[in-house]
Amino acid sequence: MKRLLVCATFSALTALAAGPALAALDVGDKAPDFTIDASLARSTYKFHLAEALKKGPVVLYFFPAAFSVGCTIEANKFAEATEEYKQLGATVIGVSHDDIDTLKKFSMTECRNKFAVGADVDQSVMKSYDAVLSLKPDYANRTSYVISPEGKVVYQFTSLNPYRHVANTMAALKGWTTTAKK
Repeated sequence: MKRLLVCATFSALTALAAGPALAALDVGDKAPDFTIDASLARSTYKFHLAEALKKGPVVLYFFPAAFSVGCTIEANKFAEATEEYKQLGATVIGVSHDDIDTLKKFSMTECRNKFAVGADVDQSVMKSYDAVLSLKPDYANRTSYVISPEGKVVYQFTSLNPYRHVANTMAALKGWTTTAKK
């Protein structure tokens, strides 16, 4: 019943948020470093942004609630695109307020063991990235960032519509990769 209520709430919020909102971090801003508990393919570990950036760019996306309709759609889309992100040298991580046990299940099912999801139970990461859902502050807003290996925001996008985040971050990542190679 609780998940049904969450799904209905997010459907209503999506209808209210027809256009994209702007996130507080702009292109060129320094991305706040963080370490959180994360799960990938049945394993839990500490995800540290600075360590991930040593390997290449990071696509960081915030989502409201594991197993809600929109978040499941978005996770499936990111899972389908994981190989293409890897070919571009990028690491993908999704972050929500859910606890690590819930995200461990979400990682195995909806994320298809393809990318990590992090538990931001105290909301410190989502607050530092201004990714709190203003109409329901217990939840993250659907906000995506592309962060360069130097720790700079190269793209940001906020929209409760779960269908555009993968295409937008992929296009931004490809654009950054082309520019970075010059």
